Amino acid sequence: MTKALKQYRGFTLIELMIAVSIIAILAAIAIAVYQNFTIRSQVASGLAEIRSGLTGFESQVVAFSRTTFDVNDIGLSASTPRCTTIDMEPGAEGFIRCTLRGHPSVNGETITLRRQNDDSWVCQTPGIDSIFRPVGCE
Repeated sequence: MTKALKQYRGFTLIELMIAVSIIAILAAIAIAVYQNFTIRSQVASGLAEIRSGLTGFESQVVAFSRTTFDVNDIGLSASTPRCTTIDMEPGAEGFIRCTLRGHPSVNGETITLRRQNDDSWVCQTPGIDSIFRPVGCE
């Protein structure tokens, strides 16, 4: 029995190749999942940056009955780390829009919060793939 143990020197080449192949497959899957997670988080971050302006927008429209105001009046800036530009259209059926910056899959795409007649808001993401959209966005 001791002779058999002394002859065993380690892993064979085929065993090492199989182990490396398994690691490579797992890494490829992990990179794809991580990229999807990154894209989803960039879109959600852009939405969060404009969502903070909803209260100010409602105040301008409902409380002050204003029909002309800009992004600064509702507490937003013209650009943020996730939005190259934030623009809006004031009024009862206005909108707040973020032009995203980030991963090439969403860079330059827009996410829009549009005010409806019934005072509700709708999230629209026309050029963004459905797997990257935040919950509640069309």
